[in-house]
Amino acid sequence: MGSKAATPPYPSAARIADSQCYPQYTASLKSKFAGLEEFSSDKSKCQEHFDVYKECKKKEREARLERNKSRSFFS
Repeated sequence: MGSKAATPPYPSAARIADSQCYPQYTASLKSKFAGLEEFSSDKSKCQEHFDVYKECKKKEREARLERNKSRSFFS
């Protein structure tokens, strides 16, 4: 039986790789690790990457909460 597993109506964020914010996450990590070598741990050089990732996660969370408003535990 070659049936595929049902896909959820929205991507799971249980794994960071499934998150819509994964590109921002990897960019912030790359900046952080490059910064450790180049800037002697000066995190301010990567702050823009961190802020973009944080904002993306905030929007992702808000969207998840909005989706969950319409769900019922008893349906």
